[in-house]
Amino acid sequence: MGFLTAITATQATAAAAGVSAAVAVGAAKQASAAGKYNQAIQNRNAQIKEQEAELIKKQLEFDLAQFDKKFARFQGTTKTRILKSGAELSGSGLRILRANAEQAELEKDIMDYNSKINQARTFEQANFARMQGQVARNQAKAAELGYYAQAGTSLLTAYG
Repeated sequence: MGFLTAITATQATAAAAGVSAAVAVGAAKQASAAGKYNQAIQNRNAQIKEQEAELIKKQLEFDLAQFDKKFARFQGTTKTRILKSGAELSGSGLRILRANAEQAELEKDIMDYNSKINQARTFEQANFARMQGQVARNQAKAAELGYYAQAGTSLLTAYG
């Protein structure tokens, strides 16, 4: 009876080690899947940010075109007022139009600068999202390896 009990205890230990190893392997697979999923989410977030940067660029083009239209109307109105006042488009009248044009160029440069800053910030957010995805993937790989090591340890303990 003692011999049979010893075999049964050994078999029970081996079975427990096998179950423990199987659970660890299952956890490793889940960690890997979770890491891939989190990385995919962050990559998608990065794509969205890149699309947002492109929209910022297109919005600048639209805003500059609208600005040019408004400025042309403004300059036309200014010219009309100068001529209606009896002045000629020389001297102070010309200086006013030139000052308006210089101010318009400055405003357009500011719009362009602000747009480029927003685009750069958005691209940086995209890069950060990709890095977060890579970190999530690396953390999952580390957890996966830990679970596989745990499975190996369980089997070595039982059969070693």
